[in-house]
Amino acid sequence: MAVITCIEDLRQLAQRRVPRMFYDYADSGSWTESTYRANESDFQSIKLRQRVAVNMENRSTATTMVGLAVSMPVALAPTGLTGMQHADGEILAAQAAEAFGVPFTLSTMSICSIEDVAAHTSQPFWFQLYVMKDRGFIESLIDRAKAARCSALVLTLDLQILGQRHKDLKNGLSAPPKPTLANLINLATKPRWCLGMLGTPRRQFGNIVGHVKGVDDMGSLSDWTAKQFDPALSWDDVAWIKERWGGKLILKGIQDVEDARLAVQSGADALIVSNHGGRQLDGAESSIRALPTIVEAVGSQIEVHMDGGIRSGQDVLKAWALGARGCYIGRAFLYGLGAMGRPGVAKVLEIIHKELDLSMAFCGRTRITEVDQSILLK
Repeated sequence: MAVITCIEDLRQLAQRRVPRMFYDYADSGSWTESTYRANESDFQSIKLRQRVAVNMENRSTATTMVGLAVSMPVALAPTGLTGMQHADGEILAAQAAEAFGVPFTLSTMSICSIEDVAAHTSQPFWFQLYVMKDRGFIESLIDRAKAARCSALVLTLDLQILGQRHKDLKNGLSAPPKPTLANLINLATKPRWCLGMLGTPRRQFGNIVGHVKGVDDMGSLSDWTAKQFDPALSWDDVAWIKERWGGKLILKGIQDVEDARLAVQSGADALIVSNHGGRQLDGAESSIRALPTIVEAVGSQIEVHMDGGIRSGQDVLKAWALGARGCYIGRAFLYGLGAMGRPGVAKVLEIIHKELDLSMAFCGRTRITEVDQSILLK
């Protein structure tokens, strides 16, 4: 692809370069995928007010997220199996985010470990925590994140049980992946990806393998993880984790006003309006539609962020106008990573930043911190 102009260009390139089972893992939702599609399409119905003859000099998209200075209100979302989109994927994405001045969030289910990412970056990153039944392991993860100087903990609340994703079942995605004839044939068409994976030792869940007794390879890992996500997760666990962590805490997976109020009561620093990218409850409201009600209810008491469906800088602008003080990109940066590695992630951030900057100016604003709902058509 000679000229890359938008996230869709990178998606198409990633689809050609990443093995089908891993591309589909990232680019899919649960059941009918209605919420996955709505996350993206519902942005399109929000229209912007164009203004003219406004001084557009000295523009700035800089702001803060949970007190951290950022070049724009965007963070890289925690995504599992990132290192299977491209060899050493989490390290490369973290480096690109650091260079651009936005947060990178490492998933519990990453291929590169907390220690790996810390060793290859110079600025603190964020760590996302899934709550497992093995509380000793959770304590260890929190302590490892502290040791790596992670500056915020993102606690995911909407994955107590796994939603069913049809593409993963059809592709035989498992740990380790099933070597079906179809998968082997597909791998043979991805030589760039295969060479990259052959050149790295990071091909398993680095935060888990070797850190849990009896989990020493992908086979034993599969048995362990199948039993570990905790359906009994409660707000008491949130309080315990907050005390154990002691730093900035962000709660991910809030879609309901009642839960948002409980998030405020928990003492968290921020919440993320999120439906897990449409990968859990199919038929749930899109994040951008759920956002305004939650902002109205608790936005004066807690910093409200959002994720789900961000594919452009205009999406970031619309979310900010509706009250989100930070947006997370997951699939968008994975497309860039799968397409081109670290330069691809950098390209995603450049595209989103340019679209945000220009669209903000066309709406008559020169600073993101001055943007409010008045830029939207009613």
